[in-house]
Amino acid sequence: MNTALRRLLTACMTLATLTLAQSATAEEVLAARLGAVLGQERQALAIVPDNRLSALTAVPDSARRNAAPSGGDAVMTDAYLSSMSAPKGNSEWECLADALYFEARGEGVQGIFAVGEVIMNRVDSAAYPNTVCGVVHQGSGKKFACQFSWTCDNNSDAIGNKTAFARVGKVAKLLIDGVPRRLTQGATHYHTKAVHPSWANRFPKTATIGAHYFYRQPTRSASN
Repeated sequence: MNTALRRLLTACMTLATLTLAQSATAEEVLAARLGAVLGQERQALAIVPDNRLSALTAVPDSARRNAAPSGGDAVMTDAYLSSMSAPKGNSEWECLADALYFEARGEGVQGIFAVGEVIMNRVDSAAYPNTVCGVVHQGSGKKFACQFSWTCDNNSDAIGNKTAFARVGKVAKLLIDGVPRRLTQGATHYHTKAVHPSWANRFPKTATIGAHYFYRQPTRSASN
């Protein structure tokens, strides 16, 4: 092939290439660039040993221990609570943990969750303060106005049983984190089986769990 013909063919190929490039859409150009990047990613991952790649992508033990199953029921066992690390939280967690300690530490796991549900249900209700601490300490210090007896019984609020507090603290953490509340059917009140407050005659009973009866406050009733 002579030089002139070779130059002509080269010029034609160059023109064809430029025409093809100009006719490509923005999406095609982007796809080509992404393909090149992903190809480089695959090449880079291919040289990483399998055991190292597994270690990099594994869920940390702490996250696996503390992640609540979406169904909720599986967390309501002492076995699950034992698998959790000791929780730490903000003031909302502390207020709920304190309330569960003084109100339900002697209950079974479901009994502790049930009392916690009442507090969280009140937080969600327009009839009560919209924070955990506000609900727990509503009327605190006033003998006939407090909502939870331990906040107005003039007894010490010191935590004497660290093991029991750690247990209820885990329940408090799960409730604050949003574990489903299915035990009390939206209850906003409870009392022990040893007493019978006047409002219990007016409020629908929703559950009996452990040493407590649970009730749901009727609409537009603010009586406690």
